[in-house]
Amino acid sequence: MTQTELSQYLAEYLQVANFKDYAPNGLQVEGKKEIRTIVTGVTACQALIDEAIKLDADAILVHHGFFWKSEAEVIVGMKQKRIKALLVNDINLFGYHLPLDAHPDVGNNAQLGKVLGIDNARVIEGQAQGLIWRGELRVPVLANELTHAISHTLSRECLHLGDGSSLVETIAWCTGGAQDYIDVAASLGIDAFISGEASERTYHCAVEQGIQYYGAGHHATELYGIQALGKHLADKFDLSHHFVDISNPV
Repeated sequence: MTQTELSQYLAEYLQVANFKDYAPNGLQVEGKKEIRTIVTGVTACQALIDEAIKLDADAILVHHGFFWKSEAEVIVGMKQKRIKALLVNDINLFGYHLPLDAHPDVGNNAQLGKVLGIDNARVIEGQAQGLIWRGELRVPVLANELTHAISHTLSRECLHLGDGSSLVETIAWCTGGAQDYIDVAASLGIDAFISGEASERTYHCAVEQGIQYYGAGHHATELYGIQALGKHLADKFDLSHHFVDISNPV
């Protein structure tokens, strides 16, 4: 398929126009016009770009791309090396941030709910552009047991804040740096909240509101959406797809 066809399809499929975001969603660095091989990964770091070059990729699709509102506008240093590698090798870079978090099928939140085996997973309507999800455990478990289960499933030690002897049945979650949505979950009387990262204030929010908090890792909670998106594109358009996991402990 062509670069333009892929860009247009993803804009519609991920409903890009519906989101106010911190970075541009869509084609961020232009490469070759024909796309046959795609590489997906969480973040457009140098290691991912290098692997894409080895795999002779025509396009890279990531959740964390370039040109964030808070970053310097000049293209020097690390950013220059990354972009130069893309341009020299004529590789397209596509980035999808909040639209990929929110998608009901291939989104990070939808996929994390599936991976963790949460029943009746659904969006909490009217909150945070539809980015916070909720659901129930098939069998209620002690908070400490849930810590072990999340750690085992995501292959990363999970931070737990709260009373380990409390029973957890209802769960809300939002992947990545979404720790402050704990207040929304607490206001709805939900037993536990999962995000990727925690802040210093997260501890006090959990303890004072009587909600269990789980910091399961920014990278670890956002591994699944981009993989699912790549598989969807490969199946629909007969593209070659490689997911590359550049390990990140954060």
